[in-house]
Amino acid sequence: MSMEFIRKLPIPQEIKKEYPLSVAFETLKKQRDEETAKIFTGESEKLILIIGPCSADREDAVMEYIHRLAKMQEQVSDKILIIPRIYTNKPRTNGTGYKGMVHQPDPTKAEDMLEGLISIRKLHRRAIEETGFTCADEMLYPENYRYLSDLLSYVAVGARSVEDQQHRLTVSGMDIPAGMKNPTSGDLSVMFNSIYAAQSQHTFLYRGWEVHTSGNPLAHAILRGFVNKHGESQPNYHYEDLLLTYHHYIEKNLENHAVIIDTNHCNSNKCWYEQPRIANEVLHACRHNADIKKMVKGFMIESYLEDGAQKVGEGIYGKSITDPCLGWEKTQDLILRIADQL
Repeated sequence: MSMEFIRKLPIPQEIKKEYPLSVAFETLKKQRDEETAKIFTGESEKLILIIGPCSADREDAVMEYIHRLAKMQEQVSDKILIIPRIYTNKPRTNGTGYKGMVHQPDPTKAEDMLEGLISIRKLHRRAIEETGFTCADEMLYPENYRYLSDLLSYVAVGARSVEDQQHRLTVSGMDIPAGMKNPTSGDLSVMFNSIYAAQSQHTFLYRGWEVHTSGNPLAHAILRGFVNKHGESQPNYHYEDLLLTYHHYIEKNLENHAVIIDTNHCNSNKCWYEQPRIANEVLHACRHNADIKKMVKGFMIESYLEDGAQKVGEGIYGKSITDPCLGWEKTQDLILRIADQL
């Protein structure tokens, strides 16, 4: 029943100074951020794909995956903007299991959060320097966002974090798109209250400072399905669900009506191979309703080098150690099929 203070960690400014991003890549990130923002505001009709492994478990496999994505981006650049998922923080339903590279840079070794903070910064920096991609990460710990704030072009707030005040207020101080997932209960009002809070101005405590934020107009919804009172997964990507989401935006009078569809999690009942079918159904809905088409900005897809998932220690290169993912061949096919429908 105690809290052991192991060591004081370097502040974000110190880690950034030790592992800086060059001016040339700062400019590239600014360009990527501007292109991404135009999609969410409706100035661009491109579709966003936030795509990659459920969790970034090893640098070599993640970088090989991202290099492959870079080649795909060249093929579909006129219709699609790819933002790779490098998810280095992983929420766990019951608190156990692999919590991401920020905890364990090597999943087979003990937790080391100082090495973890350094590892995740080096990985995100390597992604932009080698491929030109600025990536997405999940904000599990609001205090850690500043370690990567100059590298990320997208942040997701998970289903278990979306009701948390600190997550909402931290997003209100970001200048990049932040997706707020519906909670595990599926209550859309919770998600929309979170979006409203994130788009508003606030004064609050953050990393030992009193801070003021101007609000983030690029905060938006992510539909990921939910669990009903019987513990059964239920989807919320169908036509009627999208219409309901649109009407919530209208009722709340929020800026930039935008939604990203998470094709895995409860929407697929964690059946990773259903992700292409789900994307196709949503695109079909977009063709039949102009409001839905304007609102749907893209997809969040869990994909890696190999199909499925494995346990930590099995050692299969490029195979997820958390939720099962779509393998590379199926991923290629899905990206091209989405592009063909735009």
